[in-house]
Amino acid sequence: MTPLQAATHADPYAYYARLRRHDELMFDADLGLWIASRADTVEAVLAHPDCRVRPPHEPVPKAIAQGAAGQVFARLMRMNEGPAHRCPRAAIEPALAAVDAPLVADVMASLIDGVDDLEALMFSVPVSVIAALLGFQAQQLASVAALTRDFVACLSPLSSEAQLLESDAGASQLRRMFSGLLAETALLAQIREGDWQDADRLTANLIGLLSQTCEASAGLIGNSLVMLARQPELIDRVQRTPALVMALVEEVARYDSPVQNTRRFVAARCTIGNRVLEVGDTVLVLLASANRDSAANPSPDSFLLERAQRRLFSFGSGRHQCPGQRLALTIASQALLALLHRQPALLAGACRFSYWPSLNGRIPRFHKLVPTQ
Repeated sequence: MTPLQAATHADPYAYYARLRRHDELMFDADLGLWIASRADTVEAVLAHPDCRVRPPHEPVPKAIAQGAAGQVFARLMRMNEGPAHRCPRAAIEPALAAVDAPLVADVMASLIDGVDDLEALMFSVPVSVIAALLGFQAQQLASVAALTRDFVACLSPLSSEAQLLESDAGASQLRRMFSGLLAETALLAQIREGDWQDADRLTANLIGLLSQTCEASAGLIGNSLVMLARQPELIDRVQRTPALVMALVEEVARYDSPVQNTRRFVAARCTIGNRVLEVGDTVLVLLASANRDSAANPSPDSFLLERAQRRLFSFGSGRHQCPGQRLALTIASQALLALLHRQPALLAGACRFSYWPSLNGRIPRFHKLVPTQ
């Protein structure tokens, strides 16, 4: 197994534990990457100012640089440093934090009865919630969700040429839809008050909200469904005490992270621990491994709803920590509650799954039962 194969392995956690025996960054000569696996090392890399989210020589991946998807990518706060990161974040982070659970629950209630399989619950519903909060009308939500899923293909090096073309088309159509958005919801109004250089940067980061919601939320909901299928007693506990659902989703995010790793690119010679990194080096940051480090979470291989002072690395840390962490957990929590209350029969489909191909995401792909003749 390699650290990249681990993301979609049936059980990568014993492998991560072996990596954590190295108390420093470890260099993987086959991959040509430094590996950060321990919680303290992961934290140090993510906090270091010379460890950047994109290679300095390639701010936009070559495969998409000339298309509409690349134009959106170039303006995303999560793919930038300095003012291009700080200014959008200053507008978006407090706006997302202001969205409360009852509002999410109301939007979820309007969507859940239209869900007919787990894939829709994972991929379409979370994006539709964000789209509705931004002001899209009910009849537009399915299109926004589908176009967002097309766009996120540009973020994966595994995407085919056809998928990259679809990501360009998705980006173009989403930009047009945002330009025609008429409703002024509380969320959108607060975001618009930010220090945006131009309308294109605002639109790109609104698309970014949808794209970050898409696959990460799909993995969080999907891995929660897997846990409920494996430990059905958790269903009874949540149904008796719905407030436990947030602890459930948080512990799933720690125990079986939807985002297994991320990367940082060294922009200036620096030292992490006792390792000297050179310009051009790449660090693979194993978020899922850090979650299972006993130095961060005692008894890390036990699934505990009542875990005290749970530490989560799944949403990153430092200056690029996901600004929508609380909202993402709320959307996943409300999706599970709505499923258990309104569509409980769908949970039977969570027993058979593999994982969608990915180098960093852990997203279950549920297989429908084929009736026997």
